[in-house]
Amino acid sequence: MKPSSRSTSTPRNPDRRQVLQGFAGAAALASLGAGSSAWAQTGKEAPALAKLVAEGKLAPLAQRLPSNPLVIQAEKVGSYGGAIRRGLRGSADHNGILRMVGNQGLVRWNLAFTSVLPNVAHKWDVNATSTEFTFHLRKGMKWSDGKPFTADDIVFSIEDCAKNAELYKSVPSTLVIAGKPCQVSKIDDVTVKFTFASPYALFLEQMATPLGQYPTLFPKHYCSQFHPKYNPQAADQAKAANMSDWAQMFRAKCGDIEIPSRWGNAEKPTIDPWVITEAYTGGATRVVMQRNPHFWQVDQNGQQLPYIDSLNFSIAQDVESLMLAALSGNLDIQERHIDSLQNKPTLSQNMQKGGYRLIELIASGAQQVQIYLNMTHKDPKKREMFANKQFRQALSLGINRKEIIDLVYLGQSKPYQTGPRPGHPWYHEKLATQFTQHDPKQANAILDKLGYAKRDAQKFRLRPDGERVFFAIDVIPTLYPDAVDTLELIKRHWADIGVDIKVNTLERALYYTRGDSNDHDAATWPGPGGLDPMLDSRDYFAQHPQGSRYAIPWTLWYVSGGKDGQEPPESQKKRMKLFDDARATADLKKRGALMKNVFDLTADAFETIGVCLAVNSFGIARNNLQNVPKAYPNAWSWPNPGPALPQQFFFSKT
Repeated sequence: MKPSSRSTSTPRNPDRRQVLQGFAGAAALASLGAGSSAWAQTGKEAPALAKLVAEGKLAPLAQRLPSNPLVIQAEKVGSYGGAIRRGLRGSADHNGILRMVGNQGLVRWNLAFTSVLPNVAHKWDVNATSTEFTFHLRKGMKWSDGKPFTADDIVFSIEDCAKNAELYKSVPSTLVIAGKPCQVSKIDDVTVKFTFASPYALFLEQMATPLGQYPTLFPKHYCSQFHPKYNPQAADQAKAANMSDWAQMFRAKCGDIEIPSRWGNAEKPTIDPWVITEAYTGGATRVVMQRNPHFWQVDQNGQQLPYIDSLNFSIAQDVESLMLAALSGNLDIQERHIDSLQNKPTLSQNMQKGGYRLIELIASGAQQVQIYLNMTHKDPKKREMFANKQFRQALSLGINRKEIIDLVYLGQSKPYQTGPRPGHPWYHEKLATQFTQHDPKQANAILDKLGYAKRDAQKFRLRPDGERVFFAIDVIPTLYPDAVDTLELIKRHWADIGVDIKVNTLERALYYTRGDSNDHDAATWPGPGGLDPMLDSRDYFAQHPQGSRYAIPWTLWYVSGGKDGQEPPESQKKRMKLFDDARATADLKKRGALMKNVFDLTADAFETIGVCLAVNSFGIARNNLQNVPKAYPNAWSWPNPGPALPQQFFFSKT
């Protein structure tokens, strides 16, 4: 990506174009750029809103739309009405809402995950060194309560909130380069400038991901009442509400990108297509969102989006309930939680009965089941064991990946560790394939040599201190049932080489609590970074404060600039520096060379254990739900289905 002046579209790496070109060419969603005030004068709106205007309860559409709304070229011009039904799983499935709704950053991804498009900002300027990014906002844009959305909101969100040490231990990594956070300044009401101390060539792409939503997250006119800079009584109010401090009160009222309270306060204004009317709180059985009357996007005919009146998220306690709802035709679009390959035959066979079709989710991850042994374990004996590279290599050699692929993934994958996917220009063979052969003889020899030759009566190996070689692997069964099946097979494989494990199935909130507190022995998660190695590098070095679960304290050291966590080994520090250099490098060839060095070091360190290459997944969409692409990426960085713009989905009448 080369910096450009007044760029409204930023080219992506060619690898994603190659992988996704099969459906990108047929994509129906193209941004038409900025319109004019004529859109606001001649636009159309939902009948329910027109009625409120006629009754004098709502301002006319021309006063609610910005002068240059974002124009979405829908495949089919839709009609208003209806409620989309979707399912959540339990009390910690907040990202299920984010993926459907929370895609309203300064910029956004195109459908093919290949370029950044205008969104809240209708255009931007980038200086020649990629240190200054000036965003031009939409004049007259409003929050959902009708208050103006301006540069003041962005300055408040970053300078007063994201950079506030009482709210955030460390400034969010998307806003930091070379250890220094950005400076955000207001040029005028509709122009805001981000300034970095070092080049940040990847900034626009980072702003298109979920973790790039900070600039548009906190409405100043509402959230400032909970902030001591603007309300000296904020701490006293928090105490009166039985909260520990003002920061806890702020989060309860204004949320954060990835916590349930983002969707738990119906009073908080947003710029989303739909706004909360029934909140996501403890004990809730559903979440309801109604159309935002001040939403700032229109279709090519000037009809204000969204087409759909409301979103109804039912909260299920198990996957079986979600599957039953899908099979019965009671979900309109769903992939989350039901997309395991084991469910695909059942869902395929019942399409006609359930009145739905299958949609394809293109795998962007590197790994289906990544295993993270906690190399910073609080127990020194386990820490010593997990930190031994030869121990990890022996475990990898003890896995019969072919059996797992045949039984769990129906033969639709191949053995894999981690790294960019095959076909990606940055594919790294050693990183991807080392120690993937099933060689229990070699695994046994390594473990014997490491001092674990003695065995107990059940033939499990003993550590030098006499304790059994045993550990638990945390996994969330409701999210990843395939990982549970995989781990059960690995449990048998490792028992054959004398290593005992427990498959520790946990509810999602407890999984995060254990990981955040560094209380886990090991954990598993789908390994990302297959198509987007720069956007999600958690498995290539300790980069993600919740995701790099082999060494969370090293991550905290990295994101805090050495102030928190534990200092990592030299290999990690080299990768952190190389990655920061790569993020600052606009030249793709030079960026690729830097990342190759990262991958070389990652391969040598062999910190995580992979099973098989991430496989394409699927979802369902009701037959009468229109404008849903037949295929789209499946990624956290492209938080499906959000970038496919659910606001332009609609129900056909027949």
